[in-house]
Amino acid sequence: MLPTLPPPAGRAWVNQAVLALEADTARSADTHLHRIGLPAHWGIELYLKDESTHRSGSLKHRLAKSLFLYGLVNGWITEGTTIVESSSGSTAVSEAYFARLLGLPFVAVVAATTSEQKIDLIRELGGTCHLIQDASAVDAEARRLAAETGGHYMDQFTYAERATDWRGNNNIAESIFSQLELEPHPVPAWVVAGAGTGGTSATLGRYIRYHQHESRLAVGDPEGSAFLPAWTAWNDGGDPLAVTGTPSRIEGIGRPLPEPSFVPSVIDLVQTVPDGASVAAMRHLSGWAGLHAGPSTGTNMWQIWRLVAQMRAAGQQGSVVSLICDGAERYAGSHYDAAWLERAGIDTTPYEGVIEAFLADGDWVEP
Repeated sequence: MLPTLPPPAGRAWVNQAVLALEADTARSADTHLHRIGLPAHWGIELYLKDESTHRSGSLKHRLAKSLFLYGLVNGWITEGTTIVESSSGSTAVSEAYFARLLGLPFVAVVAATTSEQKIDLIRELGGTCHLIQDASAVDAEARRLAAETGGHYMDQFTYAERATDWRGNNNIAESIFSQLELEPHPVPAWVVAGAGTGGTSATLGRYIRYHQHESRLAVGDPEGSAFLPAWTAWNDGGDPLAVTGTPSRIEGIGRPLPEPSFVPSVIDLVQTVPDGASVAAMRHLSGWAGLHAGPSTGTNMWQIWRLVAQMRAAGQQGSVVSLICDGAERYAGSHYDAAWLERAGIDTTPYEGVIEAFLADGDWVEP
């Protein structure tokens, strides 16, 4: 006879927390997939999935929910657990949203250079911001704070690629391909993403391979980021973790070191996008398509135009799909501000007019 055991400690709260997360998802519609008009004779369709419309305002909404579920089912998050995260901003905003939903204290360790708009959003959602000057030390400081408080360090940079179910289950990739089903080219020639944790590109790349799609995955990487040299090292048979870079000026993507969730083997192409080009493309998208996005979306857009130009040169028709990562309102005092750009050393001048000229005459001439 089996002994009579007491109910598992804390299990009832965890059950309610998981239910609360799933109920929040059930109340939410999927994000819209915009079809952006290109010259009809090109035979190329462009789509942007607008992740800025999530309740917490960015692509990181999906990741934050996955990280909370991962922590709950692993027994790391229980009633009253202090949640600690190191973040450039958007992940912290989204995690603050879910921490408040579950009634948990939340502390974000962020670089002092993070935009005031994002810091304000974290605080408005009930989170506490712990600012540090050395952006390279956010991970160590977050670990210290979690240990000091007896809390749980979410560690997005380690767990992003494994917390999300890459086979499907309404992840970003499954959502994109489902929304494309009735389009002229439902399997895109290219899927374009940025890399911050590496989780989104890992999910997209794995999903494409698991479902045997012919799509290729491209990543646009900010100036100085370690992801391009890491990907190059992997392709050359070297150690992708042995490379280094510099801190990114494009919030949310690019890293000084390759992160554990970055999986170079599932990416077909990584190219550097100059920071000035990212901002120029961000501005162009706003004026041309009326879609007001942040600078990481600008990085995606510049990479998109390169690939569209390549497809045109090869006489290839098809579709290209990417993401609107977050909205412009978070960058009013930074990437949309001329004085801030000058202080940051980001010059858009060489890249202004390049996209307009390409759309007018079909010739891509990159500075």
